[in-house]
Amino acid sequence: MSKVERCAVRVSGSGETAIVFLHGYGCDSGMWSKVAPDFESRFKVITYDLMGYGQSAIEHYDRARYATLDGHAEDLIDILDELDLSDVIAVGHSVSAMTIALASNLRPDLIAKNVMICPSPSYMNDDNYIGGFEERDLLGLLDILDVNYLGWASDMAPAIMGRPERPELGEKLTESFCQTDPDIAKHFARVTFLNDHREDVKNIAQPTLVLQCRDDILVPDTVRAWLNDNLQQGEQVLLDATGHCPHMSFPEQTSNAILAYLQPTVAR
Repeated sequence: MSKVERCAVRVSGSGETAIVFLHGYGCDSGMWSKVAPDFESRFKVITYDLMGYGQSAIEHYDRARYATLDGHAEDLIDILDELDLSDVIAVGHSVSAMTIALASNLRPDLIAKNVMICPSPSYMNDDNYIGGFEERDLLGLLDILDVNYLGWASDMAPAIMGRPERPELGEKLTESFCQTDPDIAKHFARVTFLNDHREDVKNIAQPTLVLQCRDDILVPDTVRAWLNDNLQQGEQVLLDATGHCPHMSFPEQTSNAILAYLQPTVAR
């Protein structure tokens, strides 16, 4: 079975340039349903499910391979190679922003530009870096996940979504979390919250757009400032949006910001 098949890759749209969308923790490729179609008239659009999520071949989830984000970055590289693509625009939400960072560094021939939505290179406070959480808090979070993942999902998803006036959005995220295999979710949570990718971010040579939101409970202003100071070719846009999932809760603003950034690419 090819990696394209294992990860339930979907290809749509038209255009010489390809854009690939990677979803975040506890989600699947369906989370791009309000954004990806906006690119189909100008780009070849690729979406897929991270291994262990959505319609991916869950039997291929290898705990050793996916003990770090390297396994997911290698999946992205394999998919782009199998599709015979190069100079792709890579869009990653949340933890997948770090996956596209790793892939960009490993294979700069494959990825021309990055778009990171609500990224964090490290969630843990460390010396002069404020990631938003103390180590004991993150370890406590992981303990809660081990004991009661479904309860955590129900409590946290609406807060992560950040739109209390639209409870149906929080419910959609809760449903996605709860459909995920709990053992995989617990395993991937450790990868998401305990790894430090600051050096990887510093090494990104490609132009990179960072989209951030107000009142993101996972990404404080200090992380935005760190990214602004440490990306070699970074550009930040603070969306008129709240929460951690603007591609779901504020899709128009998200699409417009990405398209504006890519306008020279579209023109070519």
